[in-house]
Amino acid sequence: MAEHSAPLPYPSGWFCVGRARDLPPGRVRTARLMGEDVVLYRTRRGAVRAIGPHCPHLGAHFGTGGRVRGEELVCPFHGFAFAPDGSCTGSPDGTRFRGELARRRLVERDGALFVWRGGPGNGPEDGPDGAAPAWELPPAVGVRPLAWWSGELLSHPQEVMENSVDFRHVAVLHGLDTRESAPPEPDGPLFTVHQRTTTRFPGLGAVSLDQPVTLAGLGMMRLTAELPDLGSSLLVWVLPTPLAPWRTLVRFAVTATVPVPGVGAARAVDRAASWLALQASVRIIKQDRPVLAHKRYLAQPRLVPGERSIGLFRRWARQFYPEGSDAGTAVEPTGRTVEPTGGSRSGPPPAQGPSGRP
Repeated sequence: MAEHSAPLPYPSGWFCVGRARDLPPGRVRTARLMGEDVVLYRTRRGAVRAIGPHCPHLGAHFGTGGRVRGEELVCPFHGFAFAPDGSCTGSPDGTRFRGELARRRLVERDGALFVWRGGPGNGPEDGPDGAAPAWELPPAVGVRPLAWWSGELLSHPQEVMENSVDFRHVAVLHGLDTRESAPPEPDGPLFTVHQRTTTRFPGLGAVSLDQPVTLAGLGMMRLTAELPDLGSSLLVWVLPTPLAPWRTLVRFAVTATVPVPGVGAARAVDRAASWLALQASVRIIKQDRPVLAHKRYLAQPRLVPGERSIGLFRRWARQFYPEGSDAGTAVEPTGRTVEPTGGSRSGPPPAQGPSGRP
């Protein structure tokens, strides 16, 4: 599907391009983001960089044969070397030129690598020097995920994130007793959802868990849950990355902590608990996949009582698109229209299977 015919354009914001552990010092990798390659590399001293894929000399792709030499990235074609600031530092015969690498803004957060896409007018494209981000990701929580999964969806990051406020589908499609416990709180690029899930635990019976969910733009969702009676906690990250128009790679990352009586924290137990929690999350997205792949994005949905948060979410999400982009209107349960939210064209093509890769 071409970008101009997709129901929603690419959003601006921070998007995950991989796991930090998959980019050790000296490694060069290629990630896909919004129809383009992004080359990632880490210098021998640990500095991590993201750049446009092609050498400014004659266009060789750094992701195919490029290598790290100390703190420099070396082109595979003619051997031109580039410093972390993107400047050319030399070549095998000592020649240098004034061209620079097309740098992308990148941060490491909670064990993941995020690249900023945005620019003048809040559009999806960066300038040649990596335009300054309009906002920053929330601070790291201090722990790294212990379990990861990823799969592709024929959908858009906004559609994936909208499920966080669609509680009716949680009950019908997933069979979970999860309800909104307070209205959502939009705060600039952040959007906090307050939800409570009731489930049963062996020896404890029915337990209600408050699970605040924080969205940072349309590229990161973080859910937290605490079980004080067991001293356990759970962190779940949902990281949708647009690969191409209406094609999204969704990563799930989980960290669960379960103290063992008489032992306390045990890494092996936490890994096992994280893996089990990850499987529950994967089951949910696999149930969502065929619906998302075949549904049509409606810019003017007929929302019913209890779904006002969907309209609030869409008004919040509008900030991540260029001004003047094609927009429709969402309809509140009362029937009156609200602010425009995004394009309203036909839906995506048929579904395809997951990639199953991190």
